[in-house]
Amino acid sequence: MNQQSGMFTVHQTVGSVLCCKCGVPMAPNAANMCVTCLRSEVDITEGLQKQVLIIHCPECDCYLQPPKTWLKAQWESKELLTFCVKRLKNLNKVRLVHAEFVWTEPHSKRIKVKLRVQKEVLNGAVLEQAYVVEYTIRDQMCDPCSRIQANPDQWIASVQLRQHVPHRRTFFYLEQLILKHDAASRAIRIQQVDQGIDFFFGNRSHAVNFVDFLRKLVPVDYRHDKSLVSHDSKSNNYNYKYTFSVEICPICREDLVCLPQKVASSLGNLGPTVLCTKVSDSITLLDPITLRHAFLDAKQYWRYRFRSAFTSRQLMKYFVFDVEPPVGEVTAGGTKYALSYAQVARESDIGKIFYILTHLGHILKPGDQALGYDLYAANVNDNELEKHGMTGSLPEVILIKKSYEEQRERKKNKPRSWKLKSLPMETSDPRGRGDEEKMSKEYEEFLRDLEENPELRFNVSLYRDKDYQPSETASMTDGEGAPSVPIEELLVDLKLSDEEEEEEDEDEEDMEE
Repeated sequence: MNQQSGMFTVHQTVGSVLCCKCGVPMAPNAANMCVTCLRSEVDITEGLQKQVLIIHCPECDCYLQPPKTWLKAQWESKELLTFCVKRLKNLNKVRLVHAEFVWTEPHSKRIKVKLRVQKEVLNGAVLEQAYVVEYTIRDQMCDPCSRIQANPDQWIASVQLRQHVPHRRTFFYLEQLILKHDAASRAIRIQQVDQGIDFFFGNRSHAVNFVDFLRKLVPVDYRHDKSLVSHDSKSNNYNYKYTFSVEICPICREDLVCLPQKVASSLGNLGPTVLCTKVSDSITLLDPITLRHAFLDAKQYWRYRFRSAFTSRQLMKYFVFDVEPPVGEVTAGGTKYALSYAQVARESDIGKIFYILTHLGHILKPGDQALGYDLYAANVNDNELEKHGMTGSLPEVILIKKSYEEQRERKKNKPRSWKLKSLPMETSDPRGRGDEEKMSKEYEEFLRDLEENPELRFNVSLYRDKDYQPSETASMTDGEGAPSVPIEELLVDLKLSDEEEEEEDEDEEDMEE
């Protein structure tokens, strides 16, 4: 009794009863039976499927959802678990609480799913029970894969990707983006041709999705055509083949561009002589003399269709003798630039010294080497420059980037600790030895660009080379040497086995100690 309030405090207690079958004390329920006896009396999984047959296409890794729908799902993924649960009949008689995979050997052609269900039994008592469903996989190719196997050239839509430039740097970069996003997984065949790549699809919608993916990566212009293959007059069915011609903007990173007058006016009288620093769904343009920058989208470019005045194939090497402190800084397209005065000379003519403005004042120092465009001795033949009346007022030298060729020569034959994947491409015609050497040289330049530009490799998946063995005398390169890819970036997309994970954990513990 609570004397202060004058009220009684009653503590509520829950009594126990005996099970009507085994006599064990228990909390009362509607059935008056303990859980063990209740399970022995009632099986709520009775009548539910325990064995299910599913159809799997080994070519495209899809599963058949009757009657004709094929669903793509990875092994032990959420999509596959949802598909397996939906294949069960009479599951609406119980309430599904939880579902999970039970590990099985991937090559056993078996999938086991553990389900936990609830059901009301015996006077309102709710019983929960778990059971395992075994799915037997039977391989059977879907209709598109069957047609492809019968005739590999039986494609419905093709995407012809082209860029009219004398190098393939853009395609090397696009190849890595396509691999990372698995954009070409529906392609029947990929063929490498001169100045481009052809992608063949078994469905028009797959080609349309691929074109939409490309439009988000680079400024492209495309048109599509169709040709009649066959016509059934009785059923009025037409079979067409669709062709998508996609042209990539010829303006590439590190190109020097003279903007048309209308384009320069629309960008706030930028330039007109500007440098392309980045190409994505828009083009980032930088004035290397004033550090003004702007972004040109695909619609603006394809309205005027201008080309570069100088490309990266025309870069020359310069020696840097002196660099004054920066007089201004700016960040354009995620990259920092600083404006400075510098004294440089061509490698072929050291006696001629140029006093220039450069936007690389934040990374250049006396004694460095740089790559740039020689406008002093170049024979500029550009209609836009003549329209602006700037043919005689161009700067003598425009530096583009710092050169690490001398540092790379010292580690010329040393392998890289990382590697890239590549698309399974076919060649349309046998290439000569000269073309192969040119291709390997351009690919090496692309790998060097990835090492030098962290922003460029941000969207690229780099994989550690398991065959790489570092030298005992090798040291970590800093800003004084040739740049390299940090190992932290390689571990992001690295897939390790259990043994390798343990080794990595032991290495990390040793480093911490």
